[in-house]
Amino acid sequence: MVVADGAMGTMLQAQDPTLEDFENLEGCNEILNITRPDIVRSVHEEYFAVGVDCVETNTFGANHSAANEYEVADRIFELSESGARIAREVADEFSGKDGRQRWVLGSIGPGTKLPSLGHITYDVLRDGYQKNAEGLLAGGSDALIVETTQDLLQTKSSIIGARRAMDALGIDVPLICSLAFETTGVMLL
Repeated sequence: MVVADGAMGTMLQAQDPTLEDFENLEGCNEILNITRPDIVRSVHEEYFAVGVDCVETNTFGANHSAANEYEVADRIFELSESGARIAREVADEFSGKDGRQRWVLGSIGPGTKLPSLGHITYDVLRDGYQKNAEGLLAGGSDALIVETTQDLLQTKSSIIGARRAMDALGIDVPLICSLAFETTGVMLL
């Protein structure tokens, strides 16, 4: 059995980051990977201290559509790589203390735009996911987790983007994908 961490966003917000910490991009938690890595690090440390085996990176919004809303889409790789690096460092520190392996799951959030509704093109979405995955892999993620997709084209573009990143870097890691469904059994779209 492998035990994973819990929420990231609420744990970050509990540390009361300032607007300056967010580079005036309030709510862009991924920017904290750059401006306040100590806060992000402390969240990972808290989870490992209570015994989890793996943590997710602080990169749920480091994809094209979410990052573009904060006008930081050009920083997707940087935000992803730094988020993975922070988690990797903490995982390695805890593994070094007791010899028990710890893992890093590179979080790829779904974003805010759905290609099936014409919000964004498939190619732009796929390429953004690829940059996200490349950063996560470069930062040391042991696996990638595509979270809560709600549109089959969104799901496909995230998987293809992640696979392209692995191919480009010559790395093969597990790829986990979760989809969001309504109580009726259909996707949220």
